Amino acid sequence: MQATLLTTVLLPLALGVIMLGLGLGLAGEDFRRIARYPRAVLVGLALQVLVLPWAAFALALLFGLPPALAVGLMLLAASPGGATANIYSHLARGDVALNITLTAINSLLCLVTLPIVLNLALGYFMGSGQYVPPPVSKVVEVALVIVLPVALGMGLRRLAPGFAARAERPIRVASVLVLALLIVAAVAQSWQVLLAHVAAVGLACLLFNLVSMGVGYGAPRALRLPRGQAIAISMEIGIHNGTLAIFIALNVLQDAAMSVPAAVYSLLMFFTAAAFALWLNRRGAGAAAPTAPVGGHARLRTSGSGSAPVPAPPAGE
Repeated sequence: MQATLLTTVLLPLALGVIMLGLGLGLAGEDFRRIARYPRAVLVGLALQVLVLPWAAFALALLFGLPPALAVGLMLLAASPGGATANIYSHLARGDVALNITLTAINSLLCLVTLPIVLNLALGYFMGSGQYVPPPVSKVVEVALVIVLPVALGMGLRRLAPGFAARAERPIRVASVLVLALLIVAAVAQSWQVLLAHVAAVGLACLLFNLVSMGVGYGAPRALRLPRGQAIAISMEIGIHNGTLAIFIALNVLQDAAMSVPAAVYSLLMFFTAAAFALWLNRRGAGAAAPTAPVGGHARLRTSGSGSAPVPAPPAGE
């Protein structure tokens, strides 16, 4: 993929729109929520920061990826969850509040963790002689693209809550459509580059996606976190911000091949996440099927997004 108007202007604008939509749905309470369930937040952050880069590293070695594609896969692993993770979490009946919190924190945390992972990947796969650290000005540029729209959205929600409430859904829907269109446009623009590399990196991206969502759901469940929180974590670490990864590959590292894993992954994750959400819904529906006690009828209700069912109070209470 080449750095063009699409990648230098439209991709950052699309990322800004996505972050603005995220900010419209955020308030200070979302960050204070960390104190309410720190375990779930810490598990999600640990999987994102500590597990995913190692998984990408192992897959890069297993498939013997060329250096540029290996760095691109590591860049993808270090990128935070995408804004569409919140939508898929909602569709799968996950804890969307936790998902929003994780997305917001990861978006800020990646300003520190992403350059570290990227530098280590460049040093290992490209060699010291070809090591190109991200320029400070570009890192600041990425920070501004992420932080300013979120802060603007939060400010609008605080100063004009009615407008923010009306605008949040249209902007979120528009951001998903814009992201999808831009990814398709970027793929069409660099179809020959993708064809040259998809055979080498396609299966690695698919497995990385499945591993991310599987670990994101399985690890929290093994730690006995509620099902809704496990769904939120799985979507957060399974749906990466491909726009950010493509932006950094093309505009910071200026290497078209490094953007290929993010482009391939961004296309695959829409389908795998939808299938995963459908599977979770069917599995949840089967698990939540009410059973009638002797002489009466069972009634179930839920106590929040993705939480376990609790018995309804007897009539008259």
